[in-house]
Order: sequence, then C-alpha cells, then structure tokens
Amino acid sequence: MLPGHAAPGTCRHGGRLRAVPQTFAATAAVELAVIERSGFVESRHSGSAVVLAPDGEVLREYGDANALILPRSTLKPIQALACLGAGAPLVGAQLALATASHSGTDRHVAVVREILAAAHLTEDDLECPAAWPGDTATRDEMVRDHATPSRVRMNCSGKHAAMLLTCRTSGWDTAGYLDPSHPLQVQIRELVERLTGMRVAATAVDGCGAPVYAVTLAALAKAMHRIGTSSASSPFALHRNAGALVEAVRENPWTIAGPGLADTIVAERLGVLSKGGAEGVQIMVAPNGTTVALKMLDGSSRAAAVVAMRLLELADALPPGDVAAVVSQLPLAVTGGGRDVGAIRPAF
Repeated sequence: MLPGHAAPGTCRHGGRLRAVPQTFAATAAVELAVIERSGFVESRHSGSAVVLAPDGEVLREYGDANALILPRSTLKPIQALACLGAGAPLVGAQLALATASHSGTDRHVAVVREILAAAHLTEDDLECPAAWPGDTATRDEMVRDHATPSRVRMNCSGKHAAMLLTCRTSGWDTAGYLDPSHPLQVQIRELVERLTGMRVAATAVDGCGAPVYAVTLAALAKAMHRIGTSSASSPFALHRNAGALVEAVRENPWTIAGPGLADTIVAERLGVLSKGGAEGVQIMVAPNGTTVALKMLDGSSRAAAVVAMRLLELADALPPGDVAAVVSQLPLAVTGGGRDVGAIRPAF
C-alpha cells in the first residue's frame, strides 16, 4: 500500500481512518452463473444468494448473505408500501407502477401522468432525472419525432409520482421530497427497518435521486418474503397493503418492467413477484412464498433473473418445464457469426 493511502474499506476523515460500509468481498462470494461460448466457459459471475422456504426459514445460502448490500430498485416495494401507509390512493396499475422499473413506453407514461394528475402536479414536479425510455421501439419513435429525454420516461418515474401523490395526500411539502429528512423518506426508512428487522447501516443516493439504504441480503429476503406472502384480506393494514401490492403486480405484469423484460415475463408466465435492481440485485417470491434474493458482485444483471428462477426451481417452488419455457424467452443466448453458439446459464 502506498504511503498516505487508506487501506481497502477505510477512508481518511480529519486525519483519522474510519470504516467505509461496503458489500461483501470476492472471497465471500460464490459462482452463480457462467457464460459459455462453443463449449468453453468464457466468463463467470460470482455473488451471494439466499433462499427462504415458504415459512420464512433459510433454506439455502450461497456466499455471504449477511453482508451489506444496496438493494437499489428492489427497495421499491417497500417504498410503495410506505406511500400506501401514508394514505396514497394507489390501486391497480397505478399501484403496480409505483413499484416498477418501467421501460418508458407510452402505456407506462400514461399511468404516471394519471398519478401526477391525481396530485394536481405535472412531470415538472418530478425530481428524477430526464431519460430516454428503455424500450427500443418507443425510443426510436421519439427520435423520429425529434423528442428529447424527459423525467416521465425515466424508469423510476412511477415511484416518484407515487411519492408526490403521497406528499399531497399527507399535506407534506412536495419540494425536496427526496431529502432523507423529508417526512416521506423518514417513513420509508422506518418501514425498511421494520420489514427487514435491522437498522439501516448506511444511506446512499440511488440513480433516480431517492435515498437507498444498506441492509444485508438476508434482511432484504426477509422483507420481501413478508411482502410476498401477505394477504389483501389481512386484518392488519401493512399486510393488507402488501397483499394488494402483490396482486396489483400479478394482475398488471406489463407495469413492472416492459415488453420482453425479465420481471414482466416472469410475473406474467409464472405468477412470481419479480423485481430486479441495478448492480445485479434480484428478488423473486414464488406463489407458494419461497423467496430468493441475490446480488451479483460485479454488478451485472444479465444472469440475475435466470439464477433466481433456477434457485426457485431447486427449492421445488417452480416446475422445471415452466422455468425452461420462460428461460427460452429471455436474452440469454451467446452469439457468434450471427448464430447461437452458447448461453448465459446458472452455475448449478
């Protein structure tokens, strides 16, 4: 180590070394997926994963599931539940879109604008950055029309619209709604801690500008299991809201991501609550309650969904034939010379 440089996992603050919260090290990861080309394993994805049984007990653990991670967009179900708990009148497609990382199609945008209209606000009030839609066809059409990136097309705009509606409903200031000290964000953080069963270890800024909280992968799995196994007929408001959220996503799978995207396909074909997050985070809750949470250490998401489905299959939560049918619809082929010569596949 060079003189004057801090050791890995530390930084200097006022001349003193202090620990920096960080995700698990490579030595704590295991191989989760491989990329095979013409029978040769060309690349490998390592990470950690945890599988919970329908009763919430740990069924399997791969790597270190008790190390901290940033959940990124897999935190959205909790953020949406906090909005519901604060009185936001979100139902159906609007509720599903509040927890989505959508691809910015016109259909998605129409629902976002409905939520904003209910709050008597416009997309100018959104504090997420402007973006092109992730959906290629929609983007091509916008380019032909000489359109420009906009906030409403950003994949987190549904969550942001729901947050603004919540502020309106609760009488909170809509300006600065992303500040960690804003009443809405305080409520979200408290719910994160309640559902995960742990104190937030660190606060960071997500890609959309909202706070994102460091928790362990095991704690994230616990929270998503609680959400995914809740009933809309529960006598308890939190569980009732969680059940409504799960029903909204399963009834409107197009909202959660978009055409041809893994979360939408998995929800539509398998009835699984599936939510990916940036930097290789993925959660899935099968209809019987079996839950998977995983994190790819290198931040790649290309194998996350297929690994999560494989883990649910190994836990007897999904029929192998159904998983194989869904896998065939995902962009997992490795090509060479214009033809398929391999695939991205789970390492087990």
